[in-house]
Amino acid sequence: MSESSSDVNTFSAGSLPKSYSSRYSELGVAHLPASARHGSDSGLGSTPLPSSRFRFVSWHHLAHCHLTGDQLTCPRVREGPSADELFHGDEEAAGEQRWRMRMRREEEGPSWEERRQENWENCRELNLSYQDLGEPFQRENFLRILHRLIRVERLQLVDNSLSNLTSVRLPRCKVLNLQRNHLVCLLHLPKLPAVEQLCLAENAIASLGGLDTLRNSPLRSLNLALNPVAFAQDYRAHVFSCLPNLEILDGVPKLPEDNLHTGFRFPQISRMCNIL
Repeated sequence: MSESSSDVNTFSAGSLPKSYSSRYSELGVAHLPASARHGSDSGLGSTPLPSSRFRFVSWHHLAHCHLTGDQLTCPRVREGPSADELFHGDEEAAGEQRWRMRMRREEEGPSWEERRQENWENCRELNLSYQDLGEPFQRENFLRILHRLIRVERLQLVDNSLSNLTSVRLPRCKVLNLQRNHLVCLLHLPKLPAVEQLCLAENAIASLGGLDTLRNSPLRSLNLALNPVAFAQDYRAHVFSCLPNLEILDGVPKLPEDNLHTGFRFPQISRMCNIL
């Protein structure tokens, strides 16, 4: 492993263990398109991370790689399908997969179980963005992990197609990023008694109903940019009136004119039609 001038660790061609090199080639990475093998992530600038060469490899195949967690952009934690689901309708392939897993378990001994153990309860900072939760078993496993984050303080959940997190409680979370999900209502947020910074930008939240659930939290910064509700009349005044401790809304500090409508309420919708 060598260090480039940009302080980003990179791998030399011969730095990987032989055991991993063979496994890496077996995964078919060499057959990826040239643009996928050599291009960098669009959101990371022109210098790729050392993990870029492994971004199309399943996370459970990285056991023998010397990458550390802080070098991964967004490690995928999805639990994979069982052998029966993976090879549905192909009993021979399913049997071969089970045999390989059994042989691997016997070869590695206790380390197999140790590696499979999870310690989400003691996690303090976590990035679980871009998980591509397209299957029910993936979403169920993702929620199972969220339920165990009892000590997390900073959590990134960007672009996960999440629509309802009411069953989740994050008692110590201070910074939560839910940008680019499918939330339509503030009532679908997780329970956040300690949140200080909350980003809900680029969702589908159309009303401020449920905003008062955050009133007793120490929330200082809220981002609702590019939600339908952000285009409502007197939107900022209403948010600041509901959240007196709020200091920043959509990246803009509280302005003097945001106090002009302290007692503002959305007008009642009239059923009468006025013809001018």
